[in-house]
Amino acid sequence: MYTTNLWRQLDLHRAKVILLGLLLAAGVSHAQKFKWAPRNNPNYDDRKWTYGFLIGLHTTSYQIKYADNFVTKAMDTVHSVIPDWKPGFSLGFIVNYRVNDYLDLRLTPEVAFYEHTLRYNYTDGTHEAQLVETTMVEFPFLLKYKSMRRGNVRMYVVGGAKPGIEASGKKELENISDGLEVKNLNMSLEAGIGLDLYFPLFKFSPEIRFSRGVSNILDNTRNKYGKPLNYVNTNTITIYLLFQ
Repeated sequence: MYTTNLWRQLDLHRAKVILLGLLLAAGVSHAQKFKWAPRNNPNYDDRKWTYGFLIGLHTTSYQIKYADNFVTKAMDTVHSVIPDWKPGFSLGFIVNYRVNDYLDLRLTPEVAFYEHTLRYNYTDGTHEAQLVETTMVEFPFLLKYKSMRRGNVRMYVVGGAKPGIEASGKKELENISDGLEVKNLNMSLEAGIGLDLYFPLFKFSPEIRFSRGVSNILDNTRNKYGKPLNYVNTNTITIYLLFQ
């Protein structure tokens, strides 16, 4: 049962990654039409500071590590704990500083809406899901390394760190003590690729970014949902549409 569920999740995750890759590939193909076109905004990249906004569509999941007591008799009613992938979105602003022709520093403060689910499978054949909804205020600080501009197209890679703080206050308002509890703070490392497409009045950049949490966000290990676990972190894949 565990193997079947695992392969089902891997197949679903693989399909989402392929879809994201096809979208970016379509952007590359479309961008080639602009390669030899007259240069739009030819002096755009000479500006030290540029600003804009972004829209992000993501799919996210928890990654877990079992506690040592998961294999003991005390936990013999729990068969497995399976994370599910869930969609969400984010909105934010862009503050970009040009270091040189090929390197930028970028801060993109954003508000992101997440849903995470852990499915608890029990040895008697039943299962139970724990849904955690969070609204995070995040501050990705990124390095952007750009290729040479060709016509109205420029490829880039981006990477950095993303601290975040939970802003909805649901934990305090609802005083939840019998469900899965996570911390209000999270830290992730990010890496991605994208395209800068130059238009007469703005620059548009489709981007795929991968984010992996590096901090343990599991808060309560004493209730029935926290006891089987020792470590919980986040994995997220996001398509960003950036306008500058």
